[in-house]
Amino acid sequence: MALKVGRGASAPPFLVMDVIAAANARQAQLPPGAGRVIRMEVGQPGTGAPRGAVEAAAAALQGGGSLGYTEAFGLPTLRARIAAHYRAWYGIDLPATRIAVTVGASGAFPLAFLAAFDPGDRIAMASPYYPPYVNILTALGMQPVILPTDIESRFQPTVDLLERLDPVPDGLIVANPCNPAGTMLSPEEFGTIADWCARTGVRLISDEIYHGLNYDAPLASAAGLNPGAIVVNSFSKYFSMTGWRIGWLVLPDDLVRPVECLAQNFFISAPHIAQVAAEAAFGCHDELQANVARYRRSRDRLIAALPGAGFPHLTPAQGAFYLYADISDRSNDSVAFCARMLAETGIAATPGIDFDAWRGSRFVRFSYCGPEEDMQEAIARLAMWR
Repeated sequence: MALKVGRGASAPPFLVMDVIAAANARQAQLPPGAGRVIRMEVGQPGTGAPRGAVEAAAAALQGGGSLGYTEAFGLPTLRARIAAHYRAWYGIDLPATRIAVTVGASGAFPLAFLAAFDPGDRIAMASPYYPPYVNILTALGMQPVILPTDIESRFQPTVDLLERLDPVPDGLIVANPCNPAGTMLSPEEFGTIADWCARTGVRLISDEIYHGLNYDAPLASAAGLNPGAIVVNSFSKYFSMTGWRIGWLVLPDDLVRPVECLAQNFFISAPHIAQVAAEAAFGCHDELQANVARYRRSRDRLIAALPGAGFPHLTPAQGAFYLYADISDRSNDSVAFCARMLAETGIAATPGIDFDAWRGSRFVRFSYCGPEEDMQEAIARLAMWR
């Protein structure tokens, strides 16, 4: 008799991880001195963790003290430091009791979804979207509702699109800045959406992991716009600490204890050593702002050069560190296009089908958070390739 396989086992792949594997394999095949694969497929800063964070972790390891379990919601000192960050950046007085330190943003999403929604609930989001939103919700028995946005709305949701939904969704995920398009809502636009969610009883989930990586537009946090909102953030992007697997949630009062109980059972706590490093990272803004300046320079070079290299249709790159390119005049198969680009140029990029099951076959996402010299080399290779 065949054994039962659970619903979660049918989760589709997160394709960028497959691209990473293909890029690693391509690099391994290259003979010594034959160049390198340029990594534009993944949103992993090439700048590394800030020095102060690394030094704090090293001191903790050498100090001989215990680095055991922390409270499920993290070190009280780190939670207080995150609260101070909201005062400094957004002017929001946020009690540390509403902050949960998590195992990255990836660990935060299941906690948020399970606490806020039930199987069968409908959660809306704009397309294109970060693939694990859909995959996690589906594995949990919830129903993603995709809003077909376009370049006119900067691939962001609007109240008009939301009001066309029948029935009204139970939740809405907003990514601002968004992955993969790098576009942003203005504070006024975001405030209008947050107000609509509050009026209609829709739980707002605000993905703010690219906050700090904004170039042409100001930021607003849902923590100051909607008292029922859940905010997800991470030390991976602005703080350049992807492998440390450390993030946080800002929770509304009604979900603090439910999320705490889930976190106790799912994860016990985020890694103690990563929490020590994360707390120290808040003292490294000068170094981190220098990173942002490097990303801006790479963005500006790519925006100026990619149209002449055969990629004339780019989304407005207001934030994050991605360019989303419409390649429909060159291919309608982004998976095959990216595979050919890797094989023929040694540049790894992510097919848009990862972010949009309907239109993504004609889009490619380029990440520009790698070393500046790699971004410059990518321009030269792509110009030759066309």
